[in-house]
Amino acid sequence: MNNSLKVRQVVRGISQSLCIAFLLVSWSALSAQNEEHRVRNIVLVHGAWADGSGWKSVYDILVKDGYNVSIVQEPETSFKDDVAAVKRVLAQQDGPCILVAHSYGGAVITEAGTDPSVAGLVYIAAHMPDAGENEADLGKRFPSDLSKSAAIKKTADGFTYLDPAQFREYFAADLSAEQAAFMARSQVFNAADNFKAVITTAAWRSKPSWMLVAGKDRTINPDLERWYAERAKSHKVEVSGASHSVYVSKPTEVAALIEEAASHAR
Repeated sequence: MNNSLKVRQVVRGISQSLCIAFLLVSWSALSAQNEEHRVRNIVLVHGAWADGSGWKSVYDILVKDGYNVSIVQEPETSFKDDVAAVKRVLAQQDGPCILVAHSYGGAVITEAGTDPSVAGLVYIAAHMPDAGENEADLGKRFPSDLSKSAAIKKTADGFTYLDPAQFREYFAADLSAEQAAFMARSQVFNAADNFKAVITTAAWRSKPSWMLVAGKDRTINPDLERWYAERAKSHKVEVSGASHSVYVSKPTEVAALIEEAASHAR
């Protein structure tokens, strides 16, 4: 082999090494940049007939992955009280946050999410009304199995709850009988008027949104969840076979969508 060929081979090897090194440095820099711009604060909001404890497994995943997570405990005594409870927690954030809600909580974050600290909204099998709308009327577009049943009960003072004997069937079919029974017996009674609360300003109109559709949801019709996502031009994922309690039964998928939002919202 002559010297000129050897030199060319050496130069080619050096060039390839430099190219690889450059790509690795660029990839590292890009990863660091994405990490730097990731929204680190997450606020989780539960829905009707539930409380914040259902978020435990999602919370554990997010905290392990380096997020600061807060969970709102809504009183469910009035829509105004629930919005105020969310805003109270938003005021504690030390930077931008991703606001996440399940079920009725979707209406709550649609109203509360106009707060300047909110960078993006994530709806987990949730309602997503527009200004001038309420979830009770929207539910009539695509009636759910629950709405056609007699499982929703009402107290003398105007609060609703799910018949414990039917709770698992309509709300938590993919959870164990024991877990569903505990949720049924610990459910928070929700003021009936909450479902008729009219949105004044819809946060998703001005902020990016994500929607997780629960494929076997019997509390909110999955077609309504899809319709919400299409109207809002949300980033949508579907979890086939999941019940309305998808945030409890499928925490990995739910956390992944929240982290996607945190990586892309600005």
